[in-house]
Amino acid sequence: MRPGHPPSPTQVPMQPSPEVLDEAAVRRTLSRMAREIIERVGGHEGLVLMGIRRRGDKLAALLKADIDQAEGCDLPLGVLDITLYRDDIGAVGTIPEVGETEIPVTGIEGRTVVIVDDVLYTGRTVRAALDELMDWGRPSRILLCVLVERDGRELPIQADVAGASLQALEGERLEVRVPELDGRLAVERITIEEGTA
Repeated sequence: MRPGHPPSPTQVPMQPSPEVLDEAAVRRTLSRMAREIIERVGGHEGLVLMGIRRRGDKLAALLKADIDQAEGCDLPLGVLDITLYRDDIGAVGTIPEVGETEIPVTGIEGRTVVIVDDVLYTGRTVRAALDELMDWGRPSRILLCVLVERDGRELPIQADVAGASLQALEGERLEVRVPELDGRLAVERITIEEGTA
């Protein structure tokens, strides 16, 4: 591996089953990602994890647990709610459900912030997260960490740490399931019903 170049994410072949990664595979992937984050930033000092609500924040909590155990620390953890920063807010209903952004008591000013999301697709969610984050302070460095990256980017945004690289066929999408919302931890390939995309 050349210096300065992150290792390639796991290449996962197309599978006929809707479940692409089961719980054990997701947990192994998150453990590897936690190690990679620490290696990229050279330790946990000054590090803050910020998960994008509604599934990125759950994944950020799992990454925090892995890093805390490995490093013997209590990593600051926060949540970004990007609802009002979306460029398609008009399409999410007349009264969008707005959550609360939670910044750790340590703040983000001058710190290395890792934004955590579930799936990197068009890049628009991450753009909104960057806008939201910068309203709260000026980190010294921002990294993007995603469990799944897939094809279809519309903005020049790439992950610094990615768990799995997947392709979706036309009429499919990739969804991450988390216990708090879905009762299980997995990555699934979902067929989009016509008119529901």
